[in-house]
Amino acid sequence: MASFVSPSAREAGDSPLFVSSVRKLSTFAGWIAAAMIVCAVAVTCQMIFVRFVLNGSTVWQTEAVIYLVISATLIGLPFVQVLRGHVNVDLIPMWLSGNARYGLAIMTLSLSCMIVALMFLYGLEFWHHAYASGWRSDTVWSVRLWIPYLSLPVGFGLFLLQLLADLFVIAIKAEKPFGLEDK
Repeated sequence: MASFVSPSAREAGDSPLFVSSVRKLSTFAGWIAAAMIVCAVAVTCQMIFVRFVLNGSTVWQTEAVIYLVISATLIGLPFVQVLRGHVNVDLIPMWLSGNARYGLAIMTLSLSCMIVALMFLYGLEFWHHAYASGWRSDTVWSVRLWIPYLSLPVGFGLFLLQLLADLFVIAIKAEKPFGLEDK
C-alpha cells in the first residue's frame, strides 16, 4: 500500500470521527500485536531454558510461538497501514497530475478494500468452520484451533476498516493522495 495521505494531515487531529476512531482502533491493534511478539519472545526464551538448561521437553511452546507470531502479523496490519509502513513505490504518483493522482489513489484503495474484504470473508468462514466443527491441533497440546484462527477475521476486518477510512479521507479530499501536493 502506498502512502495515501500526508503525515501532517494524519497528525492534525481534524479528521472525521469515523476516521479518528478507526485510527485509534488500529493503533490499539498495533499495541496488541506488539504484546503478542513480546509474549512469543518470552515463550521462546522459556523454551530454550527448559530444553537446554533443565534438559526437559517442551509441549506447547513451539506451537504457541507460531500462533502468536502469525496472529501478531495479522492483527498488526491496520497499524502498519496507519503508519504507511508497507513497502511502496511512489514513482507513478509523482509523475501524475492532481486529478490523475486522485483517481489512482481512489482506484488502488478501492481494489485494496475489495481484496481485503474477500480475505476477511474467507477468514471468517474458515474461523467459523473451525469453531463449529470443534477442530483441534494434532499435537499433544491439542489447541482448539478457532482461537488462533480468530486472528484471520479480526486482522483482516480491522485492516479493511483502516483502508475504508483512508479511502474516505481521500474521497472527501480531506487529505492529499499519496501525501503529494498538486503540481
